Amino acid sequence: MTITVMLRVDDLTPERLRDFLQHYWLAWDRFRFMPVQRSPGWWWEPDPTFNLDHHLETVPGTFSEAELRAWVSARLNQALPDYRPRWKFWLVPGAEDGAALLLRIHHCYADGLSLLGIFEQTCPPSPQQAPVRYGAREQGDLGRWKRSVGIWLDTFLNSGHGEDLESIGGERSSLERLTHHGLRLVNELSQFLIESEDTPSQLKRPLLGRRSCSWSSPLALERFRSVADRMGCTINDVLLSCVAAAVRACLEEHGDSLDESIMHAAMPVSIRDRMPEGICPQDGGLGNFFGTVFVPLPVDGDSPLERLFRVKHETRRLKKSWQPGISWGLAGTASLLPQGVLQSVANMMYRKASAVVSNVPGLKEARYIAGCRIREQMFWVPQAGNIGLGISVISYAGQVQFGVVADEAVLPEPELFLAHCLAELDRFPL
Repeated sequence: MTITVMLRVDDLTPERLRDFLQHYWLAWDRFRFMPVQRSPGWWWEPDPTFNLDHHLETVPGTFSEAELRAWVSARLNQALPDYRPRWKFWLVPGAEDGAALLLRIHHCYADGLSLLGIFEQTCPPSPQQAPVRYGAREQGDLGRWKRSVGIWLDTFLNSGHGEDLESIGGERSSLERLTHHGLRLVNELSQFLIESEDTPSQLKRPLLGRRSCSWSSPLALERFRSVADRMGCTINDVLLSCVAAAVRACLEEHGDSLDESIMHAAMPVSIRDRMPEGICPQDGGLGNFFGTVFVPLPVDGDSPLERLFRVKHETRRLKKSWQPGISWGLAGTASLLPQGVLQSVANMMYRKASAVVSNVPGLKEARYIAGCRIREQMFWVPQAGNIGLGISVISYAGQVQFGVVADEAVLPEPELFLAHCLAELDRFPL
């Protein structure tokens, strides 16, 4: 469950990077803390021997693009030590086409949007501009969950999770509202639990535990926006339909049947805008505030338009459901469950997806880290359980990049998968 981020940065030196981390990155106290398991769950505890040297490494030598891909893949297979805060930076000044800055960080520190918020605060849009507001203290709060439950219950009874109460019959008593929403919750939870498992395929093969990664060249965001505008859908729909086409091609190449096949992508969805005041994180705060939806991938769709509109329909349905909140709640209480129950819940969720797909809307303008221009941003999603394929999409400064990380048992050639993703974009009618 470790996120990997790579930035391509012009002229970034080890000295500049160290100064940046010391003054800005470590302004978040949590990065000096490490997760420690103590009954009844996990706790943040400061590292008594914290030293920035343990979390920063400069890699000598020159790297071609192929050599850089192999080197990044090797880092993806390298576990972070559990006796220190679980993050580390590597700087590769000699990478072809500009220095590469790699970050590996465990998901317990922050989700993708929280990390993006850190870069937004500490990486200004001008090399002459210094960050103004950044950092956060790490404060324990044992009453947070109790208050959270109280706020959720009050919202559940009185506001109907944002629904217009008139749409369900006007003014009702608390008991009637509770009954209505309780029944809906039971229905949503039932749908979540009985969602069909994915059919056996190349992507569900037993994993080898060796992963490799790749990434695309930057593409103009306007290409995706143009397709979305013409088709009356979102950019996210276009991106996900490109992924579905690549999965279809991968299955065809291995002779898997596409007729009536069931294939899902586990997709993180931010729930920040659904959270009541008092629970919703403040700007610049760390943590995880997303739920997971299992989006059916139309791998049996015969045309780009069919795949696109089926993706559009499913994503609308799922994002309006309570599935993101239910999965967030399960994840939030997971450490309190007995190990046997936890493993059963985890296995149930892993069987419902063959891939993880994450789309992060990045910063719209170019940014500077330590006074050096960031030309590209890329990341790779963690892989949980027996899900062997992860696809990441990020937009930055008017461009889009795809990233793939895969276990060698399910996808030995990530570059070919990326080629199928990009080929789908050219199949949409002009």
